[in-house]
Amino acid sequence: MGRGAARRRASTATGRACPCGSGRAYADCCAPVHGGDAEAPTAEALMRSRFSAFALGDTGYLLRSWHSSTRPASLELDPGQRWTRLDIVESERGGLLDTAGTVTFHAHYRKAGQPGTMTEHSRFVREDGRWVYLDGDQP
Repeated sequence: MGRGAARRRASTATGRACPCGSGRAYADCCAPVHGGDAEAPTAEALMRSRFSAFALGDTGYLLRSWHSSTRPASLELDPGQRWTRLDIVESERGGLLDTAGTVTFHAHYRKAGQPGTMTEHSRFVREDGRWVYLDGDQP
């Protein structure tokens, strides 16, 4: 999906609750980060913004928020998989004054009508002063 298509899809979601599960409206939560008008202030905020990007199909943002040393050249999302809920299990470090942090989460989805859950322990670091996704382990 191209960046323009992702922006159009994201713009249709601005009046809805944010997919990240913060309880805030998308327009007041992840939309400014996706649009480049704000930076995620913490590793957990970046994790939430990345989940929302997966839910909205915004591959451009996912690639921009990936560390340069581990970022794939391209990213194709499975159109048959719909991300439905994010549960943060634990966050360590990753605060305003930190340079690294981790977030463990459960990302719930539906694929072919069947529910599923992906669990990951993700690592985040600051690159050029902003939080980016480095890598993660799936148990």
